[in-house]
Amino acid sequence: MSLQKKLLFWYRDNRRDFPWRKSKDPYKVWLSEIILQQTRAAQGLPYFLKFENTFPTVQSLAEAEEEEVLRLWQGLGYYSRARNLHLTAKTIVNDFNGIFPNEFKKLKSLKGIGDYTASAIGSICFDLPEAVVDGNVYRMLSRIFALSTPIDSSPAHKVFKDQANSLMKGASPGEFNQAMMEFGAMQCLPKNPNCGECVFSSECIAYQQGKVNHFPIKSKKIKVRKRFFNYLVLLNSDRKTLIEKRIGAGIWQNLYQFPLLETNKTNIEIDKNDVSYFLNQKGIQQIKSVIKYNDLPIIHKLTHQHLEIIFWIVETTDLIRAGIKLDQLDNYPMPKVLQNFREKFFMN
Repeated sequence: MSLQKKLLFWYRDNRRDFPWRKSKDPYKVWLSEIILQQTRAAQGLPYFLKFENTFPTVQSLAEAEEEEVLRLWQGLGYYSRARNLHLTAKTIVNDFNGIFPNEFKKLKSLKGIGDYTASAIGSICFDLPEAVVDGNVYRMLSRIFALSTPIDSSPAHKVFKDQANSLMKGASPGEFNQAMMEFGAMQCLPKNPNCGECVFSSECIAYQQGKVNHFPIKSKKIKVRKRFFNYLVLLNSDRKTLIEKRIGAGIWQNLYQFPLLETNKTNIEIDKNDVSYFLNQKGIQQIKSVIKYNDLPIIHKLTHQHLEIIFWIVETTDLIRAGIKLDQLDNYPMPKVLQNFREKFFMN
C-alpha cells in the first residue's frame, strides 16, 4: 500500500471532530487556521467558537472595532494574528466584495496569509493542489524520508513542499493536507512518538535507523532577549486605576497595560524610590505606599524574548483623572500575563 493511502486510511480512522471540518466555508477554514497557528487545537477550539458566534461572517468581523477583536483574542498570544485577521476581513469585504479569492496567489496576497494558510484554504475549500507545510509536516516528512535539509534554512520550504506535493498526487488536496496535519499533531509527536504503532514504521528511515529524535534538523539557535518589566498598579480612594495602550511596533501592540517601567537590569535592583520617581514624571505626586506584589519575578516566555515581571501596588491620594474604574478593567484587552494578574488581584 502506498504512503498516501496509508495516511488517508489512518486519517479516516483517527480524525478529530472539529467544527471547522464540517464546512468548506473559506471564512471558517481561514478563521480556524489563523487561530491554530502556534496554538494547540484543544486550546484554540473555544476561541474559534467565540469568534464564530460573535462574528458569524467575514462582513461582521470587518465591521468590528479592533479592540473588540483583541479582547476576544486575549490569552492566545501572538496578537499580530488578531490584527491581521481584522485587516484581512476588511480587505476581503472592500476589495473582493466579501468573497474569498479562489486563486492561490490572491490568497497569499492577503495580510497574515502565507504559503501554509493559503494552501490550507485553497486545498480544503477550492481543491487547489497545494500541499501545506508547517511544523507537523516538517517533522513527519523529515523522519519518514530522513531529509537532512535544516528546516530553518532557505531551501527547506521548497524541498518539503515538493515532497508533500509529490505524495499528494491523485488524492483530494483538502483531505490529504488535513491528514498530514492531523498525523503530525496526533502520531508523529515532537517528543516520544509511539513509533512501534505507527502506520509508517516499516517505511520510516529515521525509525529504522534509530534516529527519530534527530529529526527535523535545525541549523540555528533562536537568540532570546531578556527584558525586565515593572508594572505599576495604581489604586486610589475612588477605586480607579491607570492603564495605557501599547502603541508602535513590538509585542502586544494595541493591548492595554498598567504603567510600565522597563529597565536594563534585573528587577531585584529596582526599589520604591525608582517607582516613585517614575510616577512623579507621569504627574502622580501624592504616593501613599508602594508595595512589591510578587517578590520573585514572574517569568513570561515568548519566542524571542523572556520577560521578568514584577507588579508594584501603588496607593495614591491623587485623583487619577485619566484613570478607569476597577470594575471596568475587564473591558480592555490585555496580554495573558496581565490578564492573569487582573483576575487574581481585582476579581477576588
